[in-house]
Amino acid sequence: MTSSVFLCGGTAWDGDGAFLRLAEPGGAAAFLRLAPGTELRFRNRSEARRYCLGYELVREDGRTSHPCPDQACAERGYQCRRCFFQDEGRLVHNSHRGGDLPAGLRSFLARPQWLYIATFADGTTKVGTAADRRKVLRLTEQGALAAQYVARADNGIRVRVLEDTLSSALGLTQAVRSGHKCAALSAPLPSATLEAINAGHADAARTVLFDLGQDGFEVVKESWGRPREFDAVLQNHGAGVYPLQLTAGEHGLVLRGVLGSTALAGTDDAGLNFLADLTSLKGQRLELGDYSTSLPALQEPLF
Repeated sequence: MTSSVFLCGGTAWDGDGAFLRLAEPGGAAAFLRLAPGTELRFRNRSEARRYCLGYELVREDGRTSHPCPDQACAERGYQCRRCFFQDEGRLVHNSHRGGDLPAGLRSFLARPQWLYIATFADGTTKVGTAADRRKVLRLTEQGALAAQYVARADNGIRVRVLEDTLSSALGLTQAVRSGHKCAALSAPLPSATLEAINAGHADAARTVLFDLGQDGFEVVKESWGRPREFDAVLQNHGAGVYPLQLTAGEHGLVLRGVLGSTALAGTDDAGLNFLADLTSLKGQRLELGDYSTSLPALQEPLF
């Protein structure tokens, strides 16, 4: 890293664990590993609500990210107007609703996809999809605590039709906000309870899929294994949500663990651990340095 100011692209996971995506002012990609013990110290230098993270082009072998040449202010989600209209990645989610698709995207969607049921810390459950090569990491990045795969579809268009079908038939959401996931980890349900909730929804989903009597997919019964890295967060009982907004000011966090995009982190005040939603850093300009958190007065819990 040659710069101390970076545009943050949010959290991601690979085979070595969690990391924070970063980009230098000129667009060069960088990253910060979020291993236990890592110190995440920064000042938020954002003058806009958020900045553009660029666009994706889609080819048969996957998606390629392209940075916004100006790191302009975001106008729609995490994109400026120019990057929004160049972006092919956003077309993936609506590909099953008709319309012309770029050739590379059609080739990408022709590959097998998985349909899953995922349950989070408070029992909230969603239906979602994962590309074949990101079958496991997709759920890790989502921060699921229990999940099962319920179908393997021949292609990306078919899997999204099935996703809509299950969402409508079972009343399952297709998205859960990261802030909700983070807050739920302050008092997670027991693992056995979450497994039972997830199994009930997954079995109901398979029943709906069996009854469709359609081609283009196979119903499966396969569980996702929660990564051991999540244990550092789950075994720390009583941590509350970080009391400051990461989108402003100075912060000094010492990481204890990461679950999805939620970090369990301490500050320079000994003995205090908090749950921080690192997704809120996405699209923010961060100056890394020797910064620290100035905590507000915290009320002791009443027993």
